[in-house]
Amino acid sequence: MLQEALFAPQAVARMLANDADAYAALGRSLREQPPAALLTVARGSSDHAAHYMAYLIMARLGRLVTSLPMSVVTLYQSQLVCEGIVSLAFSQSGQSPDLVAPTKFFRAGGARTVAFVNDPASPLAQASQFVFPLHAGAETSVAATKSYIAQLVAGARVVATWSGDDDLLAALQQLPEALERAAHQDWRVAVDVLKDADRLFVIGRGTSLPIAQEAALKFKETCGIQAEAFSGAEVKHGPMALVEEGYPMLVFAPRGPTQASLIALAEDMRGRGARVLLAAPEGTPGAELPLATTGNEDLDPIAAVQSFYPMVEALARARGLNPDQPRHLAKVTKTH
Repeated sequence: MLQEALFAPQAVARMLANDADAYAALGRSLREQPPAALLTVARGSSDHAAHYMAYLIMARLGRLVTSLPMSVVTLYQSQLVCEGIVSLAFSQSGQSPDLVAPTKFFRAGGARTVAFVNDPASPLAQASQFVFPLHAGAETSVAATKSYIAQLVAGARVVATWSGDDDLLAALQQLPEALERAAHQDWRVAVDVLKDADRLFVIGRGTSLPIAQEAALKFKETCGIQAEAFSGAEVKHGPMALVEEGYPMLVFAPRGPTQASLIALAEDMRGRGARVLLAAPEGTPGAELPLATTGNEDLDPIAAVQSFYPMVEALARARGLNPDQPRHLAKVTKTH
């Protein structure tokens, strides 16, 4: 897991060096035929990457994006209207039937289908009109790392190409260097704080919420911690009742429109007795976990998860667990 996480900057560089024509073709298609609706099709870490892309599309392009409940197609046999739809499927293996079936359904109905997948020969890739390989190389760790980061970058690359945003495109080209810096940030304090934890809140908002969701999943699968991800706004409702003296909380507060509210939330939670680990750019008051910045603030969450992965791998080992062999889990999960 650690080796693959540290390889992510190289994987991203390789991905950015390939498939320029394919990204341009999709961007041109989306501009010339604006979608009536966009759907994401994904599970697990891939679903978190899909949520990140959805935030960027909604914030930058003003198009609503829906996360598809796959059982609507696979189990309920709903005859969804496909006209004008763009389906965006995210997967590492491209093997799961409940990703392949909706993609085939949408394509047969006339929708444009897109797949971001690490295996370009997979059933999901074969079912899709537009295929974007992640170029992450074989990923043997059960816990996805480099492929997740590659999916985040692929989503941002589509948005940059679709919108014609030269600043975002330039920042993407600089991203591998920023990820190298991010991979070597000192997050050891988090290992010390969380090595005996049995529960945890992970907080983000906007483009950092999908990073919080991914972090919570990794805490569960590699460390055996009952971690739950919440929006910085949502946690103030029912979940607040669980916060007591010493309750651990990881808050992701990269640059952007949500940062101020997340920093304020961290301070408020400290006042309630929570043990808050604030991840924010160096120099941010109260930040214990430094975040590297990138050439565009919308890419900063990608650098944040790059810093998180080595820490959670070390945390698993500090808890006496093997992060490379989580119990009950397999690399490829095939659901229907």
